[in-house]
Amino acid sequence: MTALAVEHLDAHHGQLHAVRDVSFTVRSGGRLVLIGANGAGKTTLLRAIAGAHPASGGRVLLGDADVTALPANRRAALGVALVPEGRRLFADMTVEENLLLGRMTGRKGTWNVERVLETFPNLRPRFKARAGDLSGGEQQATAIGRALMGNPDVLLLDELSLGLSPLVVDRVYESLDALMHSGTTIVLVEQDLSRALAVADMVVCMLEGRVVLESPAADVSREQVTEAYFGLRRESGAMEAVS
Repeated sequence: MTALAVEHLDAHHGQLHAVRDVSFTVRSGGRLVLIGANGAGKTTLLRAIAGAHPASGGRVLLGDADVTALPANRRAALGVALVPEGRRLFADMTVEENLLLGRMTGRKGTWNVERVLETFPNLRPRFKARAGDLSGGEQQATAIGRALMGNPDVLLLDELSLGLSPLVVDRVYESLDALMHSGTTIVLVEQDLSRALAVADMVVCMLEGRVVLESPAADVSREQVTEAYFGLRRESGAMEAVS
């Protein structure tokens, strides 16, 4: 069963065509990783799926429902949650208060404060602390927990490892391991190629707003992803740039 379908999606930033005719599907419970260099259009694509950035063409479907024209709050109520790049917490509010904001979608489900704290135990002693006083890893855990409090069917994670040390990133991913196999559909933007291939069952690589590679993770090599990432192709054993 398809949880999310993106069909010929376009999005602009003024005159900049940031997302160009992008199409892919994610099965229910699937884990799709978006890879691409800075400026490839990954963040704009996630925001367009979540309704935080307008699409200028194409469609976004949740299951069979076309949500392209719906605002972000309506999509959240239908089960889409975005953990944005840079976390974007309310710095003067506590961890508890930030988490409770996630319940505003009104969706029922198994995610509650206690389950978030079980998933991210580093938040328990910081529960009453201001979000602005947290470490980067604690802020990332809070941002993910806030999204999970809305009991989403589709979770969009943008640059989990951005600005975090490798050790902290390891801890975040260790905490997320159960979530990755919980049945929640996940679309993840990740720059760390090894980590991306380890958690994904589908890989999509973007270049200059377009999808240049889409493959099951088990069927693609690191070299193929790297070639797509840099816009290269093999020609008679040599590498050539794709114009």
